[in-house]
Amino acid sequence: MGVVSIVILAVAVVALAYLVMLYNNLVQVKHNVSKAWANIDVLLKQRHDELPKLVETCKQYMKFEQDTLQRVVDARSRVFAARESQDIRALGPAEAGLRASIGNLFAVAEQYPDLKTNQTFLQLQSRISGLENAIADRREFYNESVNITNVRIEQFPDTIIAGMFNFKPAPLLEFDSTEKTDVDVKELFK
Repeated sequence: MGVVSIVILAVAVVALAYLVMLYNNLVQVKHNVSKAWANIDVLLKQRHDELPKLVETCKQYMKFEQDTLQRVVDARSRVFAARESQDIRALGPAEAGLRASIGNLFAVAEQYPDLKTNQTFLQLQSRISGLENAIADRREFYNESVNITNVRIEQFPDTIIAGMFNFKPAPLLEFDSTEKTDVDVKELFK
């Protein structure tokens, strides 16, 4: 085997190793998106499980606020449907609706002194608020993972490998403009 053959073989091995490394990195960033979604999904499920307890606790006190409670239940159903179908585009608006209805529920609860001092209500309110914060953190991590994946599959030479192995861009978890604006606290207490 001559020197030229050895050089060609070495270049081929290095090129193959580089392509394998690119492929493995693309697989890793793709799975980071899946992992980030799974983290959000767990928190959404936990919140989904906690909301009926909160609604039931409120029902005991808020006999005349059925409309507020029904909006929470309906919004919860929309989030559940989007989560179960993994429809990330539908999840954003559903989440916005759920957060708004929970905010309204907490605002209306201010009118019921017995409810505000109920230990179960306070614990559930704190738990759901904590879950909301955790979901926001995980949503940020998910979108960062999506961004890294989407950039990688568009960059050269990764785009060649991504095209060969059918890597697809992932959707960002986006929210409508009302989700990004400040809350009108005065409006919540009407």
